[in-house]
Amino acid sequence: MLSTLARAATRRPLTVILLWVLFLLLGFGLGTGVFGRLSDNVPEVPGTESERAAQYLDRVDPTGESFTAVVEGVAVSAPGLRDQVERAVADVRRIAGVAAVPDPYTTRGLTAADGQALIVPVTLKGGLGDDAEEKAVDAAADRIKQIDAPEVHVSGGPLLGKQLGERAQEDVKNAELISLPVVLALLLVVFGGLRAAGLPLVIAVSGIAGAFLALFGFSQVTDISVYAIQVTTMLGLGLAVDYALLMLVRFREERRHTQDVVEAVHRTVAAAGRTVLFSGLTVAVSLTGLLVFPSVFLRSMGLAVAAVVVIDMLAALTLLPALLTRFGAKIAPAKAGPEGEEGRFFARVARFSARRRVAVLATVVPALLVLALPVTGMKIEIGDATQLPSSTEARQLYDTVDAHFPQGTGVSPVTVVLKPGTDSATADRIRALSPTARSRSLPDGGTVVQLQPSGRVDGKEATGLVKEVRAVRGTEPVQVTGPAARLVDFRAMLSDRAPWAALTVLAGIFVLLFAFTGSVLIPLRTILTTLLSLGAALGAVVWVFQDGHLAGALGAERLGALSLTAPPLIVAIAFGLAMDYELFILARMREARSVTRDDQEAVVAGLRRSGRVVTCAALLLAVVFGAFMTGGFSPILQIGLGLTLAVLIDATVVRMLLVPATMTLLGRSAWWAPKPLRRAHDRFGLREEPTEQAELVNR
Repeated sequence: MLSTLARAATRRPLTVILLWVLFLLLGFGLGTGVFGRLSDNVPEVPGTESERAAQYLDRVDPTGESFTAVVEGVAVSAPGLRDQVERAVADVRRIAGVAAVPDPYTTRGLTAADGQALIVPVTLKGGLGDDAEEKAVDAAADRIKQIDAPEVHVSGGPLLGKQLGERAQEDVKNAELISLPVVLALLLVVFGGLRAAGLPLVIAVSGIAGAFLALFGFSQVTDISVYAIQVTTMLGLGLAVDYALLMLVRFREERRHTQDVVEAVHRTVAAAGRTVLFSGLTVAVSLTGLLVFPSVFLRSMGLAVAAVVVIDMLAALTLLPALLTRFGAKIAPAKAGPEGEEGRFFARVARFSARRRVAVLATVVPALLVLALPVTGMKIEIGDATQLPSSTEARQLYDTVDAHFPQGTGVSPVTVVLKPGTDSATADRIRALSPTARSRSLPDGGTVVQLQPSGRVDGKEATGLVKEVRAVRGTEPVQVTGPAARLVDFRAMLSDRAPWAALTVLAGIFVLLFAFTGSVLIPLRTILTTLLSLGAALGAVVWVFQDGHLAGALGAERLGALSLTAPPLIVAIAFGLAMDYELFILARMREARSVTRDDQEAVVAGLRRSGRVVTCAALLLAVVFGAFMTGGFSPILQIGLGLTLAVLIDATVVRMLLVPATMTLLGRSAWWAPKPLRRAHDRFGLREEPTEQAELVNR
């Protein structure tokens, strides 16, 4: 397959380039439409009680979603302001699709005790179509914002997803403006020429276009989370640079041994292209673990990110060879350093780790385990507006309410659905769980009871209420929904499916690594060392964001828990990225071993030949992830920090110290496999003849 791709790219390079230009136009044209289709309904899990109850209310409840406005800055009882507010409330009530707008001056709890702020909640009618709901929300929000007051903020409900989508688009744009010039500057240092440095950016832009187009396609059939934009774009950009860097370094090395550009491209695809192919497959397999979860959010993220990885891989295997065929003659070959000087630092590190393998293991492994300790106390929550940057509308509304109203004001209630036939005694016991319980009847004879928690929307009080209702109801037809109930169900879903997700990923990775190496011990060693680096990175995220250490330096604050989106995405993506560097090194080790038959020297040669590429790739990925952390959105900060640390720890501590130490400790047995598996690998696994470049590895 790789030889076919290489021949197509070298025989018809202009055709390949034009096809990718068309793809880019589609991505940056049609694909950017995804920004208007983003959802903030992350915790929804089909089939759970909270989701079934929500669907029931959608069918029978005459009232729909709601959003909130807050007016602040002057005495709200001032005649001029009061007159404006009352006129605005009257106008909003007349908007088609609006069900109710209470008078904030006569409704208890809507005017602040200090007289400096008031809340205007707007409830929509149930059963509205998307267009009708959007028109109603926009018209109501526009009318309220016409109130002449120092501060008027409107958010929540359908508005929140739209506002987050706009923020995501702005964050992506800013991250690209920051990361692309820095990445170009680093590539100039690596390659010493603009042509070679510019090619990875072409592949990176292709990855971004692919991210937009993949997300837009998935948005036609499922909800796409607001988090998906930043995550897929940062990964698409980072992996594209990674793959292009690996291919270009190998191309320049091959050019040192042949003047024929086409031949150099073929050799590059045959060697580095195989590594890119397996790397892309391992990253994609790592993300298949997300498909095990019934959560629409996790499944859509897994599919979207996997699609972007495949696009990056195809760009590196088709577009880059075509570009090299057309312009590769103008890219200088890699300079041959003095005998034994090339990669000397990495060779020294490898030899040190090999000689002191027991000491390295006894030092590094406990250190990584200590860094991973905070994971044992990790908590996940939906979170509230404190996760958003202070410049966002939703955060400003939250801060205003928090400053002027009692704690818990505006917190979404625990919604209990008492279906027809519910025993009255059970209903009374449920109402007694909250002194401020409110009830309303449904057209089908059922009842909705809203229990107001005293703390946060996903705090212990709210989730405790959910569990109490479910304990009190017995066998009665009672269901609980709302954000707190969705969080309880989401946590249960993660707990139930996580072992199966882990088994799926580990089995897939094991098979791919066995196909790549022909060994059963190398995949096991790789999985264990990768889990160490992953645990250390996730522990640091818990320590910073959940416990609050150094959070201020990142523009965040102590949250007491991680966003429920962060841990599964960090684990899935970081595990796949770690395979990138493992494959980069193993490919060089295997080349050296095929020539020298010396296992220890193959370890040293593998790190000597790949250390610079792995280090540069990790640094470039860290720059990309760091740029996306400038947006201030806490879940993205958590994901960005987790992936940055995972990449850096893996590329330095694990690959430079643990890999040489463990490979040397295993010795020749590292490449062992039972005879039946060895025969299967000889027949179906990855095999290739040593190239001229491989033969020169240790000269």
